[in-house]
Amino acid sequence: MFDIAWSEMAVIALVALVVIGPKDLPKVMKQVTFWIRRARHLAAEFQSGIDEIVREAELDEARKAIEQVKTMDIAGEIEKTVDPTGSLKAELSESIEAEKSADAALKLPAADSAPPLPAEITPEPFPADPSGPAPASETALLEPPAMPAPSALSQQPERAPMEPAEPDAGGSAGSLDKA
Repeated sequence: MFDIAWSEMAVIALVALVVIGPKDLPKVMKQVTFWIRRARHLAAEFQSGIDEIVREAELDEARKAIEQVKTMDIAGEIEKTVDPTGSLKAELSESIEAEKSADAALKLPAADSAPPLPAEITPEPFPADPSGPAPASETALLEPPAMPAPSALSQQPERAPMEPAEPDAGGSAGSLDKA
């Protein structure tokens, strides 16, 4: 803190002992520690006040940045970045106008008024060999296997329930006959 070595502290303690005396030294040390604590408390309070002011200033700067972003014209900024001179926008608008005038001159129907496609368009399967139709064995591999009808599944024969075995007439196997 103040770069005071132990030897210097010992000299200060010896001088305090001689000047103040052994009788009043504990009272003086108590007062010194009280004032040191008070000074540390005031310094900490001052530091926290400064930190709070800095935080408020940073929050104000952050609020200003947020407001600036809210009011920013993003589309305009992107346009400035992509086409700073405006030549690209002019060329695109000219080409669009030329296309519209060419469409009007040719009197092409609009995309919305195109005739509907037939509903029964089914794609034909491609043969494995372009020279002819696919052999029957290959078409059999491509078709899914036939499933049995649900009524055939429900007509399986029922199994008879198992009946418990009847006990022997002679008694249980574990009993002993005594005569």
